[in-house]
Amino acid sequence: MFLSLRDLRFAKGRFALMSTVLFLISLMVVMLSGLTAGLGNQSIAAIKNLDANHFAFGVPAEGQSLSFSDSQVTARQQQSLATTAGVDDTALIGIAPARITAGGHDVSASAFGVAGDSFAAPVPLTSGQVAVDRSFAQDNGWSVGDSVEMSGHPFTVVALVDDSFYSHQPVVWLEQSDWRALPTAGGNEGNVIALRTSGGFDAGSAASATDTSITDESGAINAIGGYASEHSSLLLMQVMLLIVSALVVGAFFTIWTIQRGQDLAVLKAVGASTGYLLRDALGQSLVVLTLGAGLGTLAAVGLGTVASQAVPFTLTVSGTLLPFFALVGLGMLGAAAALTRIVSVDPLTALSSAR
Repeated sequence: MFLSLRDLRFAKGRFALMSTVLFLISLMVVMLSGLTAGLGNQSIAAIKNLDANHFAFGVPAEGQSLSFSDSQVTARQQQSLATTAGVDDTALIGIAPARITAGGHDVSASAFGVAGDSFAAPVPLTSGQVAVDRSFAQDNGWSVGDSVEMSGHPFTVVALVDDSFYSHQPVVWLEQSDWRALPTAGGNEGNVIALRTSGGFDAGSAASATDTSITDESGAINAIGGYASEHSSLLLMQVMLLIVSALVVGAFFTIWTIQRGQDLAVLKAVGASTGYLLRDALGQSLVVLTLGAGLGTLAAVGLGTVASQAVPFTLTVSGTLLPFFALVGLGMLGAAAALTRIVSVDPLTALSSAR
């Protein structure tokens, strides 16, 4: 890397500018990754934390996809599924919007109705009791033992639940009979049946026998209104940023290779092989990419830690490292595409054109 290191040393401004561009792109990609994870978690946390293997929905209308809001199931279907081979446990869950009144003001939430002794209940619940998302309770100044009101009925907060969100709304858990009394429940018995299954469970046969539509956890998550489109849009933005970074790196090194054509010609004339020149140029690309993307990733981790206090932002190892390696990998591809001139450069032609 003799030539590449000399380039980095004597063209500091040029490479600093390129590193800054990579820094900003990496910062945006990692921050967007954290925002994607945070927003996604605020849509699916309550469902994901059930630790259910499968979910039974009411059969959707022709041409419609599964949806929690449109699904209706009954206690009879739950009982039938409970006796199905391979089903270890079942829980009937009702989901409805709710307005909670406390301290003279109203707030919105998603009301989850569950049997108080089922695995779906975050804590044992009886009639007149609710469990509330912890951050939601803190934002409203509630604590265990406080009284809140829904649809004119008083409830006592008996537990605060960590990370309990559904479709960007905090979840309030209440006993099934209380949930059915809510006007927004519409007289339904429930929206979905959560299943814990083991080997031997045949989802297709069970769905046919109980007139339901059964899917796994991934399918249930995609049935949450707006989640799939929101998640896909944010992922597309990340992909587009990575593609832009590859194009930027490729364009930079194409221009840089053209400008140092005479240096390459001299090296070839004195016996440097094409492989040596390629390794030298790619090593230079790796240094610039690692420096720019690495600093951007570290800055995103720091900013993300601060941002998580105010916005739904979740830092994960995969959400941090994958964008970094993807940025470096795609950047190396862009740089490699720009180095075709090194393979085809003729030393005599390059030296004569440089006179």
